[in-house]
Amino acid sequence: MSETGTGMNFANGTGAGAAPGAGPDIAFRCLGVRADPHAVFPTLCFRIGVTEPVGESVHAIALHTQIRIEPQGRRYDVGESALLADLFGDPSRWGETVRPLRFADVSVMVPRFTGSTEVDLPVPCGYDLEVAAGKYFASLDDGEVPMLLLFSGTIFARSGDGFVVRQIPWHCEARASLPVRVWRELMDRYFPGGGWLRLHRDTLRALQRFKSRRALATWDETVEVLLEEARG
Repeated sequence: MSETGTGMNFANGTGAGAAPGAGPDIAFRCLGVRADPHAVFPTLCFRIGVTEPVGESVHAIALHTQIRIEPQGRRYDVGESALLADLFGDPSRWGETVRPLRFADVSVMVPRFTGSTEVDLPVPCGYDLEVAAGKYFASLDDGEVPMLLLFSGTIFARSGDGFVVRQIPWHCEARASLPVRVWRELMDRYFPGGGWLRLHRDTLRALQRFKSRRALATWDETVEVLLEEARG
């Protein structure tokens, strides 16, 4: 599509119109992960480096990122393996059962740049132990969580005397490592010393009746009494 009289030419990044934007692919890398100390909700910030090797003036990138946990990329001690059995089954079968876990899907606009830039990718986090990622994080004591970031979206750039619009290639990705320490610090900031466990309403009411009958002061005490009775 072209608009005469404005000096602006648009190409969709496919077919013959894509030639002005052809060249080496745009590249992404993760420069680090940190907890956002000022967010209303628990939020991790992935610092993303973006490089446009052709030297075009990039007006903006509508960037979408899928973040996956790659649990097969690290070792686990005995205590961690016992807790992860709820997620992956018996460790003897982990060669078959351990698969990537989807952590988040987030979008951000990358502002104008030439050559290279950096941008924060904010990822809101929860502490729901019913979610696979929550179970996984809660089972780890130390070390790092290997992650894979898969990028997609649209690039708006100047090329020659016009503009080019093209899609981010499907194979653009970057690896990241989230220190378990950073995750724990983030959760402790919002849920100090605790966590969330979602229960069915009927189960919660039964627990409330049990707590009332035993005149127990807290939910922790209620669960401790139940665990003691279960152990006999």
